[in-house]
Amino acid sequence: MKTRLLIAALLVAAPLPVFAQDFAVTNATVATGDGGAPVEHGTVVVRGGKVVAAGAGVAVPAGILTVDGTGKWVTPGLFSAVTDLGLVDVDGVDDSNDTSANKSPFNAALDVAPALNPSSEHIAVSREGGVTRASVAAFNGGSIFAGQGAVIDLGADAAMLMRPRAFQYVELGEAGARFAGGSRVAAHTALRNALREAREAAALAPGAQRQGDVLLTRADALALAKVIDGSQPLYVGVERAADIRSVLALKSEFPKLDLVLVGATEGWLVGAEIAAARVPVITMPMRDLPAAFETLAATMSNVGRMKKAGVKVAIGMFAGMDQPRYAPQQAGNLVALTKIPGATGLTWGEAFAAITSVPAQISGFGGKLGVLAPGAAGDVVLWDGDPLELSSAPVEVWIDGVKQPLASHQSRLRARYNDLDETYLPKAYVW
Repeated sequence: MKTRLLIAALLVAAPLPVFAQDFAVTNATVATGDGGAPVEHGTVVVRGGKVVAAGAGVAVPAGILTVDGTGKWVTPGLFSAVTDLGLVDVDGVDDSNDTSANKSPFNAALDVAPALNPSSEHIAVSREGGVTRASVAAFNGGSIFAGQGAVIDLGADAAMLMRPRAFQYVELGEAGARFAGGSRVAAHTALRNALREAREAAALAPGAQRQGDVLLTRADALALAKVIDGSQPLYVGVERAADIRSVLALKSEFPKLDLVLVGATEGWLVGAEIAAARVPVITMPMRDLPAAFETLAATMSNVGRMKKAGVKVAIGMFAGMDQPRYAPQQAGNLVALTKIPGATGLTWGEAFAAITSVPAQISGFGGKLGVLAPGAAGDVVLWDGDPLELSSAPVEVWIDGVKQPLASHQSRLRARYNDLDETYLPKAYVW
């Protein structure tokens, strides 16, 4: 009897499973995220957590929930590339900050997955802004290697980890020079030595002893072995044109490297070479001022010029004050550039793809995330207007077909103080 009562109590206490909802959004302006222009009076249908159809002339199956999107826009969820989401609560409080490990004896072996916190307020704030998926990377500690990043979803549940050890991050350029001992020569020597050690470690039989002159720990070497064979992408933080050329040259010695450039402020100067190497880029458009010697050729036309040269470019690098929910603003800036004489921007469809389908492709989820296409995840955002306009905001968000709460600590504070009764407050509190 006691056992049955205990089981019953546990069943009552256990959270109810959340199931995907079949639904359709009708009469909305549909942006599928594939780079094409938005379609007016379109429909999106989601069943079983997957997109069934999206566009004009789509029939709505009988009996499913229908959301009237008149006057609104419907899009795939935003995919934010190279973020610190889930790794930090308060940036200035070290105990809540897992973005870097300055004193760790490990570097390449570091894996962000165990530290990810689905209850972080940054997750809720980003989800409220239409972000449904993200890639998460740590910051460098005392090495050019920051460790292994992950791909996550931003659903309001504990199961946020989609793909652990999704990529390895290494920092070169001026920052890499500082980590390696003071020069780019040292950084490239450290990188090549690490990759060679990884290749040797991967070739050893299990339990076999490594050579005595190794610099990497066994864990770091084995982590980098996945980079050597191309099964784990290598994200390389680099800015100036000369450094980009040096990174591309790595493939002559390590031909299986799956490279992704992060930053590439001067990428437009070597756009043709990047395109020829078929290496994608993740960058931040607003890096438009020469804040360092390696960014002297900075320009807001960087993304547009690389795209024109044939480079696959995603907007990302959202960390700290650059929050992932600001991605539509960055994309909108690139659309505005098309109206400025002499500047090179993107079309609306290209700019929106740079924050949805393109970062998803770079992360290994092409056709599955960041796009409204048959078989793609049911990540759908309903906006009250053009998502690339500052005045627009999400009104509904679904992830894998599950409707998400649009509330965060920020929105609760806004609601609390928006209509605050000031009758009994001291004059110093009234403004």
